[in-house]
Parts: sequence; structure tokens; C-alpha cells
Amino acid sequence: MPAVVVSSGGDKQFEGKITVYVVICGIIAATGGLMFGYDIGISGGVTSMDDFLERFFPKVFERKHMAKENNYCKFDNQNLQLFTSSLYLAALVSSFIASKVCTKCGRKITMQAASIFFLLGVIFDAFALNIAMLIIGRILLGVGAVPLFLSEIAPVHLRGALNILFQLDVTIGIFVANIVNYFVANIHPWGWRLALGLAGVPAIMLCFGSFIIAETPTSLIEREMLTEGLAMLKKIRGVDNVQAEYEELLHASEMARQVENPFKNLMKRSSRPQLVIAISMQIFQQFTGINAIMFYAPVLFQTMGFKNDASLLSAVITGIVNVLSTIVSVVLVDKAGRRFLLLEACVQMFITQVAIGGILLVNLKSTNEIDHTLATWVVVLVCLYVASFAWSWGPLGWLIPSEIFPLSTRTAGFAFAVSSNMFFTFVIAQAFLSMMCHMRAGIFFFFGAWIVVMGLFVIFLLPETKNIPIDEMTEVWKQHWFWKRFMDEDTKDEKAKN
Repeated sequence: MPAVVVSSGGDKQFEGKITVYVVICGIIAATGGLMFGYDIGISGGVTSMDDFLERFFPKVFERKHMAKENNYCKFDNQNLQLFTSSLYLAALVSSFIASKVCTKCGRKITMQAASIFFLLGVIFDAFALNIAMLIIGRILLGVGAVPLFLSEIAPVHLRGALNILFQLDVTIGIFVANIVNYFVANIHPWGWRLALGLAGVPAIMLCFGSFIIAETPTSLIEREMLTEGLAMLKKIRGVDNVQAEYEELLHASEMARQVENPFKNLMKRSSRPQLVIAISMQIFQQFTGINAIMFYAPVLFQTMGFKNDASLLSAVITGIVNVLSTIVSVVLVDKAGRRFLLLEACVQMFITQVAIGGILLVNLKSTNEIDHTLATWVVVLVCLYVASFAWSWGPLGWLIPSEIFPLSTRTAGFAFAVSSNMFFTFVIAQAFLSMMCHMRAGIFFFFGAWIVVMGLFVIFLLPETKNIPIDEMTEVWKQHWFWKRFMDEDTKDEKAKN
């Protein structure tokens, strides 16, 4: 039987069921997450490998093996951080280009282009002879519009779960990268090349897989391919009675077509709630400190005195926790809701960050090694922290911005969200090792303070978006105690013009 979804207005029904085609499309599109996740996980492991450091960063290699070098400053090197962070600075710019390509050419071709650029970047990195080739390779590793694609093919009652397939693939990518790092670390002297080169596998999967999937109904209707759009909507919903949803998409598309400049329209007061929330979610996602830990997990564990193999193995353990906890989010996001998961995670992340900071503050000085038992406890706390992030701010940081914008500003709004994420990911990746050198254990209290701010933001400013059709999301803002003032003033302005 098809699942029937009642719209927020209560007078419309959108029929749809989980079709095999939607599952296939979701899996292929979410493979972009494998690319992204593998890249996050592989860079931290590679930057802890002696062969890699000795070839490209000899000063860091020397400091790493000096017995009395400051524990917190062994890896403090701007070029080393640039190797990890440069991808995200380039993605900041490419997300806006992807927005234009999405609107004019469709979501499918955007994914194909992203996978090709990624493959070029893999080639540069795997065969790098100098730092310049490494950085160019990282810059070429682009970002596609995959989460947007997933939002537009998902039945409303499963939009959260299907969208989180992207984040699940991110965590699987990180986990696979950690395993690869562990096994290639002892392949001398070219193990790091193999680690970087294997990033091409998910990119090839996405590139070939994107030829199997079709465009989203929204994209087809947006480009005035109405017959194809209606046929595709019937195909992905698995029922013929899609007229209500089709008319909703058609109306939204007509409204969007009247907008000559979506980026300018995004600056209107009525777009303020979505824009502020989308950007804030990206800032908060990065200032949980998660990417600092996921990028540099092996480096962080080596700082605490773990040997290279042990630090890489600890990173594998956190990777497993990351994957399993993301599955929890897939199961609960459309049942428990977005706000519940975010708030629970804030409490858990705050406790673990403060506990880790406290242990290191008391026990890890400049030149000593932390007690093995305490180091093991730190790994446990990191796992608890990663778990809470993986079922909350990780997937929801992408899901919420992909579902809150109306069609008239959807690609532009999501471009702002992606670029914000990439900018702050760049900031954290570029600054973390230096911050750890200067702030020492205090860096965990720094991230803990941000988590408090995040919790307050969710309590007061983030409405629940569970089970609300994506093209009726405007009603959410009209009913919110704070955001409705922006919608009311725009309504008054429209009446005054008429």
C-alpha cells in the first residue's frame, strides 16, 4: 500500500511509496558522500605517515621524532594544514557555480561534473612530486549538489532518512579511509600514494552511476519539461495519483520562474529565516569540533602518546562508531524529529568535550606521555562524542538546509549553505593544529562553549520540519514566534504595493 502524506495545510494528500528506483537513485547519489568522507578520513592518516612527512614536510618529520618536542605543537605547520584545508576553500567558490549549473542544466549533470573534477584531483595527489601538485589536486576535489538531489526525489515522510544516506556514505567513506590508512602505513615508501589514489574509486562509482539515474521531477518542471516531469514523478512515487504533488511543484516552479535573480531574492526579509538557519547550521556543525577530530584523529592520538599503528587503529574505531551512529539517525530522524536529536547531542557532546579537555589539562603536559589507561578513556570519550554528532549535527547539518528553502531560492540558498560549510571547514582544518599548539587542552573547552550556543539556538530559533512537504515549508516560518515577523512584514509590503 502506498503511504499517504498529509500536507501541513491538512487539505492535500501526496501519495507515494518506496520504489526500487528511488532506492537505487538514493544509493547512487549518496555515493558523493563516499567521496567526501574518504577525503576527510584519508588526509588525517596521510599527514601522520612518516614517508609522506619526510618527502613534503621534513621540518614536521623532524619535530615529530624529537623526544622533547612540545606534544601539542609537533604538527603545527601551515602548509601541512593547507594540504587538508585547500579543498574546502575551492569548494566555497564551486558551490555557487554548481548552483547555476543545477538550475540551467539539472542536478544529474552537476553530479557528473563533480565526479570528473574529483578524479582529476585524485590523479594530481596520487602522483604528486611537490607541495604545489598536492595543493592543486586538493583544489580539484569538488563538491556536487547531491543532498539537494536526494531531497527532491524523497517522499516527504522519508525525506530525512533518504537524505541522510548522503551522510551515512560520508561516515562509511571516513571509516574506509581509516582502514586504508592503517594497512598502507607500513607500505614504504609509497603507501601514502595508494591511500590518496584509492579516493578515485567512489568518484568512478558516482560518475558511472549518474548515467543510470534520471533527473528529479522538480528539475524537469523547473526547466519547463512538464510531460517528462509528470512521468518522472509517477515513476519515483510508484503511483499514478500524483496530481496534487505535481500541481504543487508546478506552482512552485512558476513562482520561481518569476524570480529573475534568486541570489537577490534570497536577500529579502522573507528569506531571512531560511538563510540564517542554513548558514548557522553550517557554522555550528564545524564548531562542534568534529572535523578537527575526524581530519586529524591519528595526529590527535599520536599527540597523546599512541604509536603510529595504535593511533591509526584508534581512528578506525571512531570510524566504526561514526557509521553505526549515523544509521541511528536514519531510523529516528523522521520519527523523533530534528530538534530532539540536535538537543540530545548537544548535551552529550558538551559532556564529552569538557571531559576530554579536563583529562588532557591535568595529565598531558608539554613533553610527557599520558597514562595508557587515561588515553584509552580519551578514545572512549571521543567515540561517545562522535556518536552523538553522527546521529545529529552531522546529517542534519545537511538535511535541514536542503529542505527549508522554497524552489525560487532553493539552489541559491543551498549554495550559500554549502559555501558556508566549506568556508568554516577550511577555517577549522587550517587552524586546528595551530590552535592545539597555542590553546593546548583548552581547545576542547573552546568547542564545548560553542555547543552551549548551538543548544540555545535550537531551543529558541529552529522550528521542527519533520513531515512537512518541502514546497510548503513557508508555513513553518509564518507560525514561528520569532521568524513570523519577517514573513508578516513582507505580507504588509505586498499589500501596500497592491
